[in-house]
Amino acid sequence: MDVDLFVEKHRDEWDRLRVLTRRSGRLSGAEADELITLYQRAATHLSIVRSAAPDPVLVDRLTMLVSQARAATTGTSAPGWRDAGMFFAQRFPAAVYRARHWWVPTAALFLLVSGVIAAWVANSPAVQSAIATPDSIAELTRPGGDFETYYSSEPAASFAAQVWTNNAYIAAASLVVGLLILPVVFILFVNAMNVGVAAGLMADAGRLDVFFGLITPHGLLELTAVFVAAGAGMRLGWTLIDPGPRPRARALAEEGRTVAGMALGLAVVLLISGVIEAFVTPSGMSTAARVGIGVAAELVFLVYVFVYGRRAALAGETGDIDARSAGDVAPVAA
Repeated sequence: MDVDLFVEKHRDEWDRLRVLTRRSGRLSGAEADELITLYQRAATHLSIVRSAAPDPVLVDRLTMLVSQARAATTGTSAPGWRDAGMFFAQRFPAAVYRARHWWVPTAALFLLVSGVIAAWVANSPAVQSAIATPDSIAELTRPGGDFETYYSSEPAASFAAQVWTNNAYIAAASLVVGLLILPVVFILFVNAMNVGVAAGLMADAGRLDVFFGLITPHGLLELTAVFVAAGAGMRLGWTLIDPGPRPRARALAEEGRTVAGMALGLAVVLLISGVIEAFVTPSGMSTAARVGIGVAAELVFLVYVFVYGRRAALAGETGDIDARSAGDVAPVAA
């Protein structure tokens, strides 16, 4: 094949393709069709050159042109920072909002069970004696005792990392085993029992104010994240039982991807909670200031979910990845 003659014959097409590629965002319908046609021809030309006359300069030139034309015709992936911004601005809050019918009742039931256990422990010496010895309870509840010093037992940065890892593990476990539902109920009950026992012992010692002063700053946001994880996990499990109008495999795939995304978002929420627990809870600030920070953090999260998340959900956001990344699915009857 005569390379010079080949180039001379097709140069105008390549130049036109280059022009259309540069203007890809401002093309008319006819120009868009022309762009696709010239792109397909250029790809064929590249194949011919590679097989019949592999001239390095011409191959490189056509490879670059075809790559640019392909990007112009198929589009390019959004930058990573844009995907991250979309996730935290719309997908994550929408996913949490859509799961509210699961995690809000979960939160209410958890608090009810914790309150019942706390009242039972506080008013039953027999239960207290079954929990621990009088000396151990006194050591836990006294001023400067184990309950208070726990939050300052390690350097703040190290403590924050430890707390975050533990809470993230609990949230992830709730999301993952939610498919089975009952293990999540067990995890929640164990945590409700721990909170209730501690509250009951501190109440019996007349130090319930100290209990809430220490647990509220970080506990509001921390427990909310756990409730969301548990609720979303159980919602995923219920999808296996009742997928609705969608095929079961498709429903599980869509909800499973949403849950995986929620795990990432909740990890960030728990990181914030861990920082508060390590740096605010044991600090020398007044109780009102510490509790105020915890309440403010909780209110910000709730506004984030019930304002921004609701708005995104009403606009059609589900928390799943975009349709192009998820792939095509077969239509189903309504």
